[in-house]
Amino acid sequence: MTWDWNAVGDFMPHFWDGLLVTLQALALGSVISFALGLVWALLMRTRTRWVRWPVGVVTEFVRNTPLLVQLFFLFYVLPEWNITFSALTTGVVAIGLHYSTYTMQVYRAGIEGVPAGQWEAATALSLPVRRTWTAVILPQAIRRVVPALGNYVIAMLKDTPMLMTITVLEMLGEARLYSQQHFQFTEPLTVIGVAFILISYPASLLLRALERRLVR
Repeated sequence: MTWDWNAVGDFMPHFWDGLLVTLQALALGSVISFALGLVWALLMRTRTRWVRWPVGVVTEFVRNTPLLVQLFFLFYVLPEWNITFSALTTGVVAIGLHYSTYTMQVYRAGIEGVPAGQWEAATALSLPVRRTWTAVILPQAIRRVVPALGNYVIAMLKDTPMLMTITVLEMLGEARLYSQQHFQFTEPLTVIGVAFILISYPASLLLRALERRLVR
Protein backbone atom coordinates (compact mmCIF):
# COMPACT_ATOMS: atom_id res chain seq x y z
CA MET A 1 0.00 0.00 0.00
CA THR A 2 1.34 3.43 -0.94
CA TRP A 3 0.22 6.78 0.35
CA ASP A 4 -1.05 9.08 -2.40
CA TRP A 5 -0.67 12.75 -1.49
CA ASN A 6 -2.40 13.74 -4.72
CA ALA A 7 -5.50 11.92 -3.51
CA VAL A 8 -5.33 13.88 -0.26
CA GLY A 9 -5.14 17.13 -2.20
CA ASP A 10 -8.06 16.12 -4.41
CA PHE A 11 -10.14 15.14 -1.41
CA MET A 12 -9.55 18.27 0.69
CA PRO A 13 -12.23 20.46 -1.00
CA HIS A 14 -14.76 17.70 -0.26
CA PHE A 15 -13.43 17.46 3.29
CA TRP A 16 -14.00 21.17 3.95
CA ASP A 17 -17.55 20.88 2.63
CA GLY A 18 -18.18 17.92 4.91
CA LEU A 19 -16.58 19.65 7.89
CA LEU A 20 -18.89 22.63 7.45
CA VAL A 21 -21.95 20.37 7.42
CA THR A 22 -20.65 18.46 10.46
CA LEU A 23 -20.14 21.65 12.45
CA GLN A 24 -23.57 22.94 11.43
CA ALA A 25 -25.23 19.74 12.59
CA LEU A 26 -23.21 19.76 15.80
CA ALA A 27 -23.94 23.39 16.67
CA LEU A 28 -27.67 23.25 15.92
CA GLY A 29 -28.09 19.83 17.51
CA SER A 30 -26.33 21.07 20.65
CA VAL A 31 -28.61 24.11 20.90
CA ILE A 32 -31.70 21.91 20.57
CA SER A 33 -30.46 19.34 23.08
CA PHE A 34 -29.48 21.96 25.67
CA ALA A 35 -32.70 23.95 25.37
CA LEU A 36 -35.06 20.97 25.16
CA GLY A 37 -33.21 19.12 27.89
CA LEU A 38 -33.77 22.04 30.25
CA VAL A 39 -37.47 22.08 29.34
CA TRP A 40 -37.75 18.34 30.07
CA ALA A 41 -35.99 18.78 33.40
CA LEU A 42 -38.26 21.61 34.50
CA LEU A 43 -41.40 19.76 33.41
CA MET A 44 -40.32 16.71 35.38
CA ARG A 45 -40.25 18.87 38.53
CA THR A 46 -43.85 20.01 38.21
CA ARG A 47 -46.36 18.78 40.76
CA THR A 48 -48.86 17.84 38.06
CA ARG A 49 -48.75 14.13 37.42
CA TRP A 50 -50.37 14.52 33.99
CA VAL A 51 -47.37 16.59 32.91
CA ARG A 52 -44.63 14.48 34.46
CA TRP A 53 -45.97 11.13 33.24
CA PRO A 54 -46.07 11.90 29.46
CA VAL A 55 -42.70 13.66 29.64
CA GLY A 56 -41.20 10.66 31.43
CA VAL A 57 -42.62 8.22 28.88
CA VAL A 58 -41.39 10.23 25.89
CA THR A 59 -37.90 10.81 27.25
CA GLU A 60 -37.45 7.19 28.32
CA PHE A 61 -38.58 6.00 24.89
CA VAL A 62 -36.20 8.33 23.08
CA ARG A 63 -33.27 7.55 25.37
CA ASN A 64 -33.73 3.80 25.08
CA THR A 65 -34.04 3.56 21.29
CA PRO A 66 -31.04 3.89 18.96
CA LEU A 67 -30.34 7.22 17.31
CA LEU A 68 -30.12 5.44 13.97
CA VAL A 69 -33.68 4.14 14.31
CA GLN A 70 -34.88 7.64 15.15
CA LEU A 71 -33.09 9.05 12.12
CA PHE A 72 -34.73 6.50 9.83
CA PHE A 73 -38.15 7.11 11.37
CA LEU A 74 -37.97 10.88 10.94
CA PHE A 75 -36.53 10.68 7.43
CA TYR A 76 -38.50 7.81 5.92
CA VAL A 77 -41.71 7.49 7.97
CA LEU A 78 -42.76 11.10 8.56
CA PRO A 79 -43.01 11.85 4.80
CA GLU A 80 -45.72 9.20 4.62
CA TRP A 81 -47.72 11.48 6.93
CA ASN A 82 -46.91 14.50 4.70
CA ILE A 83 -44.33 15.82 7.18
CA THR A 84 -41.14 16.46 5.24
CA PHE A 85 -37.88 18.15 6.15
CA SER A 86 -34.53 18.36 4.43
CA ALA A 87 -32.03 15.63 5.26
CA LEU A 88 -29.83 18.01 7.29
CA THR A 89 -32.80 19.41 9.22
CA THR A 90 -33.97 15.89 9.99
CA GLY A 91 -30.51 14.96 11.24
CA VAL A 92 -30.23 18.05 13.42
CA VAL A 93 -33.66 17.45 14.97
CA ALA A 94 -32.90 13.78 15.58
CA ILE A 95 -29.56 14.48 17.26
CA GLY A 96 -30.99 17.33 19.32
CA LEU A 97 -34.03 15.33 20.43
CA HIS A 98 -32.00 12.22 21.23
CA TYR A 99 -29.40 13.99 23.33
CA SER A 100 -31.95 16.22 25.05
CA THR A 101 -33.01 13.16 27.03
CA TYR A 102 -29.45 12.88 28.34
CA THR A 103 -28.94 16.58 29.03
CA MET A 104 -32.24 16.46 30.93
CA GLN A 105 -30.63 14.12 33.45
CA VAL A 106 -27.61 16.41 33.70
CA TYR A 107 -29.83 19.41 34.45
CA ARG A 108 -31.82 17.42 37.01
CA ALA A 109 -28.61 16.48 38.81
CA GLY A 110 -27.47 20.10 38.75
CA ILE A 111 -30.78 21.37 40.12
CA GLU A 112 -30.87 18.75 42.86
CA GLY A 113 -27.29 19.67 43.76
CA VAL A 114 -28.23 23.24 44.64
CA PRO A 115 -28.07 23.48 48.47
CA ALA A 116 -31.41 23.48 50.26
CA GLY A 117 -30.41 26.75 51.92
CA GLN A 118 -30.66 28.52 48.56
CA TRP A 119 -34.29 27.43 48.20
CA GLU A 120 -35.01 28.47 51.78
CA ALA A 121 -33.38 31.87 51.27
CA ALA A 122 -35.47 32.53 48.17
CA THR A 123 -38.60 31.58 50.10
CA ALA A 124 -37.62 33.80 53.03
CA LEU A 125 -37.17 36.74 50.65
CA SER A 126 -40.60 36.02 49.14
CA LEU A 127 -39.13 35.82 45.66
CA PRO A 128 -41.62 34.88 42.93
CA VAL A 129 -41.21 31.37 41.53
CA ARG A 130 -39.89 32.61 38.20
CA ARG A 131 -37.40 34.89 39.91
CA THR A 132 -36.27 32.05 42.18
CA TRP A 133 -35.52 29.87 39.19
CA THR A 134 -33.92 32.46 36.91
CA ALA A 135 -31.88 34.36 39.51
CA VAL A 136 -31.05 31.74 42.15
CA ILE A 137 -31.43 28.11 41.11
CA LEU A 138 -30.63 27.85 37.40
CA PRO A 139 -27.44 29.98 37.44
CA GLN A 140 -25.97 27.72 40.13
CA ALA A 141 -27.25 24.50 38.59
CA ILE A 142 -26.03 25.26 35.08
CA ARG A 143 -22.61 26.31 36.35
CA ARG A 144 -22.26 22.89 37.95
CA VAL A 145 -23.20 20.93 34.83
CA VAL A 146 -21.30 22.79 32.09
CA PRO A 147 -18.51 20.15 31.89
CA ALA A 148 -21.05 17.31 31.64
CA LEU A 149 -22.93 19.14 28.90
CA GLY A 150 -19.64 19.59 27.08
CA ASN A 151 -19.05 15.85 27.15
CA TYR A 152 -22.32 15.36 25.32
CA VAL A 153 -21.21 17.83 22.66
CA ILE A 154 -18.23 15.57 21.99
CA ALA A 155 -20.55 12.56 21.93
CA MET A 156 -22.78 14.35 19.39
CA LEU A 157 -19.74 15.09 17.25
CA LYS A 158 -18.88 11.40 17.15
CA ASP A 159 -22.46 10.54 16.20
CA THR A 160 -22.68 12.97 13.26
CA PRO A 161 -21.41 10.28 10.83
CA MET A 162 -24.78 8.59 11.29
CA LEU A 163 -26.31 11.40 9.24
CA MET A 164 -24.65 9.80 6.23
CA THR A 165 -27.35 7.11 6.38
CA ILE A 166 -30.01 9.69 5.47
CA THR A 167 -27.96 11.20 2.60
CA VAL A 168 -26.33 14.05 4.57
CA LEU A 169 -22.82 14.56 3.24
CA GLU A 170 -20.98 15.35 6.45
CA MET A 171 -17.28 14.46 6.76
CA LEU A 172 -17.61 10.70 6.58
CA GLY A 173 -20.27 10.97 3.90
CA GLU A 174 -17.94 13.04 1.73
CA ALA A 175 -15.10 10.55 2.34
CA ARG A 176 -17.32 7.60 1.42
CA LEU A 177 -18.55 9.27 -1.74
CA TYR A 178 -15.03 10.24 -2.81
CA SER A 179 -13.73 6.73 -2.08
CA GLN A 180 -16.44 5.09 -4.16
CA GLN A 181 -15.88 7.44 -7.07
CA HIS A 182 -12.07 7.19 -7.10
CA PHE A 183 -11.52 3.73 -5.56
CA GLN A 184 -9.21 5.25 -2.95
CA PHE A 185 -10.21 4.59 0.64
CA THR A 186 -7.07 4.95 2.75
CA GLU A 187 -6.38 8.65 2.25
CA PRO A 188 -9.89 10.13 2.73
CA LEU A 189 -10.77 7.89 5.67
CA THR A 190 -7.44 8.66 7.35
CA VAL A 191 -8.04 12.38 6.91
CA ILE A 192 -11.47 12.02 8.52
CA GLY A 193 -10.09 10.03 11.44
CA VAL A 194 -7.39 12.62 12.08
CA ALA A 195 -9.96 15.43 11.83
CA PHE A 196 -12.16 13.86 14.51
CA ILE A 197 -9.15 13.48 16.81
CA LEU A 198 -8.02 17.07 16.22
CA ILE A 199 -11.51 18.32 17.12
CA SER A 200 -12.51 16.03 19.98
CA TYR A 201 -9.23 15.65 21.90
CA PRO A 202 -8.51 19.39 22.38
CA ALA A 203 -12.19 19.84 23.28
CA SER A 204 -11.89 17.16 25.97
CA LEU A 205 -8.79 18.86 27.41
CA LEU A 206 -10.65 22.17 27.45
CA LEU A 207 -13.54 20.55 29.31
CA ARG A 208 -11.19 19.11 31.93
CA ALA A 209 -9.64 22.54 32.48
CA LEU A 210 -13.09 24.11 32.68
CA GLU A 211 -14.24 21.51 35.19
CA ARG A 212 -11.22 22.16 37.43
CA ARG A 213 -11.92 25.87 37.28
CA LEU A 214 -15.62 25.55 38.08
CA VAL A 215 -15.18 23.23 41.06
CA ARG A 216 -12.88 25.63 42.89
